[in-house]
Amino acid sequence: MKRMSSGLRRTLIVLSAAAMLVVSTGIGNVLAVHDEAFQLDGDVSDSTTTTVGTKTQATDWDSLFNADTTRKAFPTDFTASAFKADFATTTSKKGTLVFSTADATTFATGSKDTLDITPGWQCSPANNLLSKNDIMNAYSAAYTDPTSSHQFLYFGMERNSNNGDANVAFWFLQGDADCSSPKGNVAWSGHHTDGDILIVSAFTNGGGVSTINAYRWNDPDGSGPTVGSLGTTSVANGADCSSTLAGDSICATTNGSPSPGLNHSITTPWQTSNATDNVGHTLQPSEFFEGGIDLTANHLGDKCFNTFIGDTRSSQSLTATIFDYARGTLGECKSTTATRAKTAAGANLSSIDIPAIGTLSIKDTATIGVTPASTVFSGTVQFYLCGPSVTEITTCDSSGTPIGSTHTVTANGDVDQTATLTSAGYYCWHAVFSGDSSAGVPGSEDDGTHECFVVNPLQPTLPTQATTGPVDFGSKISDTVTPTGTANKPGTNGVGPGGTINATRGGAATGNVTLTAYGPDCVTAVYGPISIAANGDAALGGPGTTFEFTPAAPGQYTFVASYAGDSPNTLSVPAGTCASQPSNEQVTVRTIPSAITTAPTYFPQDSMTITSTVTGNNLPAGGTVVFRLYSSLASCQAHGDTVGVGGLLYKESKTLGAAAHSQNTATDNTTYRESAASATLYWRVTYAPGDTAHTGRQSDCTESILSTIAGDSGSGTLFP
Repeated sequence: MKRMSSGLRRTLIVLSAAAMLVVSTGIGNVLAVHDEAFQLDGDVSDSTTTTVGTKTQATDWDSLFNADTTRKAFPTDFTASAFKADFATTTSKKGTLVFSTADATTFATGSKDTLDITPGWQCSPANNLLSKNDIMNAYSAAYTDPTSSHQFLYFGMERNSNNGDANVAFWFLQGDADCSSPKGNVAWSGHHTDGDILIVSAFTNGGGVSTINAYRWNDPDGSGPTVGSLGTTSVANGADCSSTLAGDSICATTNGSPSPGLNHSITTPWQTSNATDNVGHTLQPSEFFEGGIDLTANHLGDKCFNTFIGDTRSSQSLTATIFDYARGTLGECKSTTATRAKTAAGANLSSIDIPAIGTLSIKDTATIGVTPASTVFSGTVQFYLCGPSVTEITTCDSSGTPIGSTHTVTANGDVDQTATLTSAGYYCWHAVFSGDSSAGVPGSEDDGTHECFVVNPLQPTLPTQATTGPVDFGSKISDTVTPTGTANKPGTNGVGPGGTINATRGGAATGNVTLTAYGPDCVTAVYGPISIAANGDAALGGPGTTFEFTPAAPGQYTFVASYAGDSPNTLSVPAGTCASQPSNEQVTVRTIPSAITTAPTYFPQDSMTITSTVTGNNLPAGGTVVFRLYSSLASCQAHGDTVGVGGLLYKESKTLGAAAHSQNTATDNTTYRESAASATLYWRVTYAPGDTAHTGRQSDCTESILSTIAGDSGSGTLFP
């Protein structure tokens, strides 16, 4: 049976007090805590809509929570809700679900509401509790009246038994507090904050709620447990919601209220238990308790309550023994920190080149969002920067380098932090918002999205200019090399790894420029390699330097230059092949009559492809392929493994790359050169997959190379 509407209740009260009838002309306009959108009517169901004055009450606990106790989407003007199941079940020998008397969350002896949480409270598990002190479920919700902007808290609790009178309480904490004990007494974590609220209520079996009082934790200077204390004078007091008049700011009720038709069992959509019905969905009279408080009317508003703790107790006394508890995370206040790495000009940043001067200005923008938006708070934001890293990183946290001082934040919006980078590499920003514990605003950190970026090193070029030919045999030739597009070195007098962040840039890039001369063909290196240290983009070499030499024979000579780079800001320039050099790197030295003979050689090479025989299956990454070159079929079949012994001419190992259905690789032989006039060489190739899911394979020495080399023993003809 659904409780009568609040409007009808109010009408009955006015009719029973004739003296008040004359003055109670505005009952519909003066709203009490039980006259808001939420139904404080002694059950959990919104199936019957109640109306008080012009306000329709369509929300009850089952409007907030599903049958599995998960939270539903918030009804209009509700900002937070939380459900905490606080009982266990077990399976009987008959296979039915029965109530377990074990409870993991009870207060240990000595815990008092008048004490700060740490070190005053302790928890311990219990095997048996008095049924009337055993909490089954507890829940809470926050609501803001859209017209008056008053803030309300609602709370509810289910007990295992209605045996005798009962005393219950709810703590509403702005911060966090918790306790877990597998065995014995364990201290709670957390502290009270100025403005935390303790609500204490007493009710009888069949007599409804007799009193409900709210007390404030006072710690105005925020100095913690040495000064903070629970006020002993209630800041709000009320009675059963079924008997209060308009304008009450706090009330509570049960499904055992003395009002007509309200003393009855109720049904819950979620699982509960009681001593009469065991595990199920039924609560007997006075086993369900609920209430509400108008925070604003009692000067307790403008704060966020993030944790609730419902408990049972021996009496209404503030020093009463406290028994069972159910802790839930209400999370009324929330904060977010959304960040974005940007250039100094404000463009979104994911990749950027280090400038030639070696200094780069960047910034991070953190967007702080505290809800509800009307919350008055004061917090700080600290930025951190991870990097530079030579490998890609995707996250950063407060173990990174602190950048700048903390920023004070008192309103939602953007906070910027700049930094100067002098090193290429991978970086990630991280921002931490402290929150405001005095206002119940939790801290938050960025999630790493859009916070990582790479500063790319510069890729220089290597313009060169050899001696302009032709020149006579016996003359010196040289090469001039000019590194172009280098970047300054990182600084070292800043912060972060190597001191490169917020540092003064380093000097010009160094690193060796190395020169090798080939001639009179592009096979033989006739001079070098010889190196000169770079100095930024300055020209190196030329006549009179170590980049000059006298060729030993006429012909065409080609200079090949390379640059080692100056990591991390300046990349290297590889040498390239002799044949790929431009004409300005070639110098012709005039020849004198001569005879020529030739003795050609070559470097034997091989390749292989390995394929999984199962469609869709990938060979693993990292398999090993070994190429072995033998001088004869017999030596190949003997499988000798030492180069120079048993006919093994050459051996080369390759590690395969990423996993794939088919993988291939080839030799890079530049060490064994075959010069015999006629030779047959045999290859043997082995493959080791590196895992146990695939078989290794080997070739069968049937792969061979037959070569015939013919040299020129004559005197040759004139060239060109």
